[in-house]
Amino acid sequence: MKKYDVVILTDKRYIKPKEVSNYVQNILDEDNHVKVALEKQGLTVLRLSWDDADFDWNTTKFALFRTTWDYFDRFDEFSEWLNKVSKQTILLNSENIIRWNIDKHYLQDLQQNGVHICESYFIEKGTQSTLKELSIKYGLKEFVLKPCISGAARHTYKVDLENSEMYEGVFSELIAQEAMILQPFQYNIVDKGEISLMVMNGKFTHAVLKIAKKGDFRVQDDFGGAVYDYTPTEQEIEFAENAVKACIEMPIYARVDVFTDNNNKLAIAELELIEPELWFRNYPEAANELADGIKQLINQKEKVV
Repeated sequence: MKKYDVVILTDKRYIKPKEVSNYVQNILDEDNHVKVALEKQGLTVLRLSWDDADFDWNTTKFALFRTTWDYFDRFDEFSEWLNKVSKQTILLNSENIIRWNIDKHYLQDLQQNGVHICESYFIEKGTQSTLKELSIKYGLKEFVLKPCISGAARHTYKVDLENSEMYEGVFSELIAQEAMILQPFQYNIVDKGEISLMVMNGKFTHAVLKIAKKGDFRVQDDFGGAVYDYTPTEQEIEFAENAVKACIEMPIYARVDVFTDNNNKLAIAELELIEPELWFRNYPEAANELADGIKQLINQKEKVV
């Protein structure tokens, strides 16, 4: 018999933190909204660090990724853990979709399935070309450089023809180790911001608008970006839900980051399926929608058994 219905996954920095900054408090609040919503469904819930070495993962029906925000800094260890734990319990979202979503090559799959993405050029590991050669090849005067496997804007740089020499060294080091992606700089993200639409069980629940601080292009609040409640248009909602349907399987939750590209078309910036901030604190009802979907999965599983 399983002891728990759901284990909410975080990272060890957020288990009984000694100091609670506003940032950490938001994390605790987000996870608590999910915990309360799951318990309202009559489910037994535990919150743990994903790398907890003492926990028997066979004792929970589901493990729900929420604030595992150190995984991209410990990717090899995380990958081994994924492989092991996916054989002991059901991961939400699944190992299959997590591995797909970790690598930004997934954008190519979305594009092939009819979802408009940000113009992107994938530079594979070991490529010998310089940044200057690549910018000429693709006609890029101003662009963003970032790894295909990344998070929290890790190694994300704004490059142009005048400063490209500054980044040749770091690019050379990075491309020897991992694939990178080049994307034309998107001026509307700076001028209008980026919209994050939350989708639970395939249906839109709520949205926020992220605006970069003056002089920056990164909208993450880690870099001083501001977040506002946002009411999306029907077109934006339909676009987000269609993007989720275009995934290799239906995720139980998703954050669809969209913007108006340089050609004034709605485009995917990122599709976040692993451990995105979902702003439940702005709209707690979305946590109830997520919990309802998990409850349905448990009921379906029990019927099969």
